[in-house]
Amino acid sequence: MALLLHISSQVRTILISIITVATLLGIMIRPWKTNEAQVALAGAALLLILGLITPQNAFATLIGDWNTFFFFLGMMSISALAEVAGLFDWLAFQAARLSGNSARRLFFNTFLLGSLISMFLSNDATALILTPIVYTLVTRLRLPILPFLFACTFIADTASFLLPVSNPINIIVTSRFPLDLWTFLRLLFLPSLLVIAINIGIFFLLYRKQLGGHFDLKRLPALEEVITHKAYFRYTCGVLICVGIAYIIAAATQFPLSLVTLAGALLLLVGALAWKQITFPKLGKQLSWSIFGFIAGMFIVVQALESTGLTTQFGQLLLHLSANTPFGAVMVGTLGSALGTNLINNVPMAVVLTSSLQSVQHSSLAVQHGFIAATIFGCDLGPNLTTVGSLATVLWLLILRQRNLDVSGLDYFKVGIIATPIMLIVGALAIWLLL
Repeated sequence: MALLLHISSQVRTILISIITVATLLGIMIRPWKTNEAQVALAGAALLLILGLITPQNAFATLIGDWNTFFFFLGMMSISALAEVAGLFDWLAFQAARLSGNSARRLFFNTFLLGSLISMFLSNDATALILTPIVYTLVTRLRLPILPFLFACTFIADTASFLLPVSNPINIIVTSRFPLDLWTFLRLLFLPSLLVIAINIGIFFLLYRKQLGGHFDLKRLPALEEVITHKAYFRYTCGVLICVGIAYIIAAATQFPLSLVTLAGALLLLVGALAWKQITFPKLGKQLSWSIFGFIAGMFIVVQALESTGLTTQFGQLLLHLSANTPFGAVMVGTLGSALGTNLINNVPMAVVLTSSLQSVQHSSLAVQHGFIAATIFGCDLGPNLTTVGSLATVLWLLILRQRNLDVSGLDYFKVGIIATPIMLIVGALAIWLLL
């Protein structure tokens, strides 16, 4: 039962603001070894207990964002089932085979492979699946490990706005502000290619001394050891090709992408069960269920904040700072979202910004598209500056620690501060020119 039944709107606004700020700080600091999901759910629970948001409004908010939840479920399932088929091991093997025993070429191929996985299976899949595979690959080939591992985490975010499905952030934003496929590609595809090229170029300069050697391909296992069940592997490849085509059709017709991912996951699951490649308990262990609690908690917290009118005022402030011009919209949107993601993580920042940008709907189409594209761009690429910016980077760190590799926040920042600002500036200018 709600503890506060009759309070003034001013007191209500103050209480909601305090809880929101405390939730965001908790996500950033994670006190008492709590995770992001626990903090977000605690904030949402406190709002419900105090009567600052009704259970009906909270439920309606979660139901209204079904597309985001189903997309996460489908995408994580597809990634897990593709890994079971040995697809990612096979891709890494091919990347090494096509490198001509050159460490530099393998480094370049790692970027290409990461871009491909991020493009169709999201940046989280790149961090979660590609990182351990590349670690094993370069360890067996006796190559320097850190350059390749940094390539995995950076390209995960850098390539995460090639398509609407390349990052769950894109789904969060486009669920509130639908963009047809042509508009999304027109504004973000070329900037993505530019920043990928810049990312590769900077990393080759940073690690040029460590990438001069060659390797012996014979140190890798035979291809037969990588693919344990050829029928399921071929089936998985066929399903993923169909899913990729369906993505394009769905994005072009603005059909919910979550339903495409769920259908793809269901087809892969049927094949995996038929060929006895997985069980339900094993699949359940491979999914990160806490992400649903994290997103649900943040949606409820931001919905409460939105009811106070503060997000509308924040949106009006952004509009004022942009001088209501396309150039200002792109620059303000990129800078604000990039800074915010590195403070509180890109998921809550994207949720806050999509709520705030409701106030720009009366501006010109160029200004609206500028803010929307900049929000996606800043929230996707901005996290490359620090280790707390995105879930993909957090997953990457956990994988490294499991292998007794410790990359500190300062070590990551030293690389991020060199590459990320340049990519943000060039990408933002490209978006502005394409409006």
